[in-house]
Amino acid sequence: MKALVTGGGGFLGGAIVELLLSRGVSVRSLSRGESPKLSKLGVECLRGDLADRETAAAACRGCDTVFHAAAKVGMWGSYKDFHAANVEGTANLLAGAKNSGVSRFIFTSSPSVVFAGGDVEGWDETAPYPGSFDSFYAQTKALAEQLVLAANTPGLATIALRPHLVWGPGHDHLVSRIISRGRAGKIRRIGDFNKLIDTTYIADAAMAHWLAAEKLSPVAACAGKAYFISQGDPRPNWEIINMLLAAAGAPPVTKSVPYGPASAAAYIMETAFRLAGAKKEPPLTRFVLQQLTTAHWFNISAAGRDLGYMPSVTIEQGMNNLEAWLKQETQSA
Repeated sequence: MKALVTGGGGFLGGAIVELLLSRGVSVRSLSRGESPKLSKLGVECLRGDLADRETAAAACRGCDTVFHAAAKVGMWGSYKDFHAANVEGTANLLAGAKNSGVSRFIFTSSPSVVFAGGDVEGWDETAPYPGSFDSFYAQTKALAEQLVLAANTPGLATIALRPHLVWGPGHDHLVSRIISRGRAGKIRRIGDFNKLIDTTYIADAAMAHWLAAEKLSPVAACAGKAYFISQGDPRPNWEIINMLLAAAGAPPVTKSVPYGPASAAAYIMETAFRLAGAKKEPPLTRFVLQQLTTAHWFNISAAGRDLGYMPSVTIEQGMNNLEAWLKQETQSA
């Protein structure tokens, strides 16, 4: 296998790269920034923007498998920027893959593509795309996912994976933000909400991509389909957050604010930040508020059936691994 990994310098992309290398795969990475760590591992590192067609085409040449993990993430920014990175970039990469004779295309999607507000409890892949989305990220990831699945042909087999809230050892923006805000005492529970949520350990998220590549072919059951990925062990939201904080030696979140004032504060912050043209995300948004007060967990039996996916660690074991990694990072800093 000669594989291209977009976003190879990122958290999940980097984990996919390392797993591929451990399996003897020749890897090329395309990222917007430099990746000295990957270069030391023998990875062919390219820099560029997938919104540029030639960059996407050049990255695909000579590869037979593409893992498309790069994306513009977050809940703040213009629709134009999200569309260019997530939709146009994916379209360009698909075109490059087809023109270069790539046979397998594994797309990293998100469960947010089916989120319409309210509780999500045990949904499977029959859940439809909503009529409207709560963020530009979710909207553009849904458009990109549809492009990928529609591109499935006898010449190019495609699949989309939807890992939910990926965490674990490594430089991850989500966990890092939770830890830094937790240490500063800036996290508050919202009312008495403590709904069940799914999470995905980083090694298992990467393994799901490997399994998808192994299974994927024009006649495979998984071709042209999307799959939810997680640990299959939904836990109360604040239990997960406090476990992450404990792994970092930070105190648990115990203080709370009523839902009404929190919702009003989120609206005011968003309005003020938009009027000011701020590029930085507000401390609290309505999207984050919704995520903290709704259930979101999924049925992953289809991934087990069609991909052979099975989580390799418990959440507790994963947290122990994260704690050990964080201690090592602190000692080497």
